[in-house]
Amino acid sequence: MKVLVAVKRVIDYNVKIRVKPDHSDVDLTNVKMAMNPFCEIAVEEAVRLKEKGVATEIVAVTVGPKAAQEQLRTALALGADRAIHVETEERVESLAVAKLLKGVVDEEQPGLVILGKQAIDTDNNQTGQMLAALANMGQGTFASEVAFGDGVEEGEVRVTREIDGGLQTVALKLPAVVTTDLRLNEPRYAKLPDIMKAKKKPLDTRTPEALGVSVASGLSLLKVETPAERKGGIKLGSVDELIDKLKNEAKVL
Repeated sequence: MKVLVAVKRVIDYNVKIRVKPDHSDVDLTNVKMAMNPFCEIAVEEAVRLKEKGVATEIVAVTVGPKAAQEQLRTALALGADRAIHVETEERVESLAVAKLLKGVVDEEQPGLVILGKQAIDTDNNQTGQMLAALANMGQGTFASEVAFGDGVEEGEVRVTREIDGGLQTVALKLPAVVTTDLRLNEPRYAKLPDIMKAKKKPLDTRTPEALGVSVASGLSLLKVETPAERKGGIKLGSVDELIDKLKNEAKVL
């Protein structure tokens, strides 16, 4: 079974975000970039499926600028067999990404598509669901466990997903789309020999035009601001003092 894994280039989660002086966008000057943490989990799950003999080939795909090939090479070092880069310098919205991934899915015909449930830059949590709808595939979102075999019918994947009330298990007919949550696995680190081998693995480039998708944005970014700093809390000596502050300062009573 071929597994397609989507990854995204984002600002490293350890970096403190800076806003440009004119508030037009986030300042990316000399900022360390990395693979989205949820995408790392997706790659790890695909590699584990290959180690179990479930997956026969792992194809990593990303949409973004030329520099995003760095994250594809990371995925190759972690165990992906080859990579596809849909190159564009435009800011691409979730629906356009889903359409581009749908084009890659049509070309590659994978048995399973794995994505991180969301990216830490936009936190939209949309692309996996949109892709499943466009490709007419079943979807298992927020996966904390992905199972094949051991009671799971042939041609199905069983996904345990986290919901507000606890855990829900769904059986999906393949091909299917799965989005990963934090508790699915703990990603491994790429070893130096694997990093060197990744440089020789195939990495193909596509364009949105070749896939028949327009990435023109329907949204305009008006302003970006740093969140207001929260004020420190205070200690109160009595319940009466608390009630007084809630009534006269917070105006909630």
